[in-house]
Amino acid sequence: MYTFSNKLKTFSFILMILGALGVGYGFMTSHKSFEEVETLLAEESHHGGGHAVEASHETPSHDAHATENAHGEEAHAEVDAHKEHIEHVQHQIANRPWSALYVAAFFFMMIALGILAFYAIQIASQAGWSPVLFRVMEGITAYVLPGALIVLGIAVASGTIGHYNLFVWMDPEVVAHDKLIQGKSGWLNIGWFTFRGLVFIAGWSLYRHFARKFSIAQDTAEDNSNFKKSFRIAAGFLVFFIYTESMMSWDWIMSVDPHWFSTLFGWYVFASMFVSGITVLALITIYLKSRNYLEFVNENHLHDVAKFMFAFSIFWTYLWFSQFMLIWYSNIPEEVTYFISRFNDYKLPFLGMVVMNFVFPILMLMNADYKRIPWFVVMAGLVILAGHYIDIFNMIMPATVGDRWFIGIPEISSIVLFAGLFIFVVFTALTKAPLLVKGYPFRKESEDFHY
Repeated sequence: MYTFSNKLKTFSFILMILGALGVGYGFMTSHKSFEEVETLLAEESHHGGGHAVEASHETPSHDAHATENAHGEEAHAEVDAHKEHIEHVQHQIANRPWSALYVAAFFFMMIALGILAFYAIQIASQAGWSPVLFRVMEGITAYVLPGALIVLGIAVASGTIGHYNLFVWMDPEVVAHDKLIQGKSGWLNIGWFTFRGLVFIAGWSLYRHFARKFSIAQDTAEDNSNFKKSFRIAAGFLVFFIYTESMMSWDWIMSVDPHWFSTLFGWYVFASMFVSGITVLALITIYLKSRNYLEFVNENHLHDVAKFMFAFSIFWTYLWFSQFMLIWYSNIPEEVTYFISRFNDYKLPFLGMVVMNFVFPILMLMNADYKRIPWFVVMAGLVILAGHYIDIFNMIMPATVGDRWFIGIPEISSIVLFAGLFIFVVFTALTKAPLLVKGYPFRKESEDFHY
């Protein structure tokens, strides 16, 4: 039985406290006055060599009355445009802590959800290599319920107690002047959005609850009835998951850009979710084994987990390239705007994540021997996780904060906050049952697994 050490528990609490303080600071400093934003833009314009802000305040002077009137209207229009631009930037700055919090919340939730799907696949396929890792998977999936509720809560709160900080389709004024969003309002409305989210979460959590229940019951069972129940619900859950994961990705991520859509998007998010979850599975397994809690896990199991990290990094790249290449090649204006904004304003994270999520794993994990070296897998895993955080960052930030992005206190604090919560929930769950499934039919095969 795993014991949640006081040091690790204290560490998780410290992370949560520091993260909460940083998040609070981010919210407090995000509300800039009109004058503060105007000054900020003036400084940026000055350093950039332009004088657009100053010019917008110049008052034209002409002798002819008609000319004065015409230029007066032009100057009035310029002032209105100037004011509208400042208010837009003001809103983008206010969006930043919401977006940072949402990106981090979704990132840790998708790790747990990815492992839930991976766990169900192992049971439904009756895999023989992985049962010794089932309890680690069950510990990680304990975060699905709280993590998903937090994501949904942030999304709904941003459109109710916030000022439509994440989803523009939640703003009635925007919808009133946007026929395209009006056409999608049957799907994109806050009531239906919330209901769908609760259905997704209920389905995922119910599967996790019963899968865990049958897994523990099988430890002391005299027959394989619980194993058979696990098999049946795993097969059913995978059907439910593939539909709800796609709809979740449309709702919780793609709808931040309600004018854009991609038919590959559900698969793309799934690939990021899957490889991130498997990477965390590898990291936690290595940690527990280093503390002598998983003596039945050998280098062959680590090798297979690292193979999944390698394979799904390639799968993610295939989907990223397919989505990007098809949109780039077709060059349809309403489609390419998605990538133009990211390439122009997010060039470093946009291209950097491809290196971190594809080039680096390929070079590090291609060799079979390297997949068996714990510190090597940890190093590759940390880069992969950072890369997929940036992937989620790139999905959300351009639509909410535009070119006002930066990885600073709000972003780092949000990661720290949810990392602490994730560690606390997962390692608490690991203490609730033995770390080896004792009555599982393929337990012996898994313990003797050799590659």
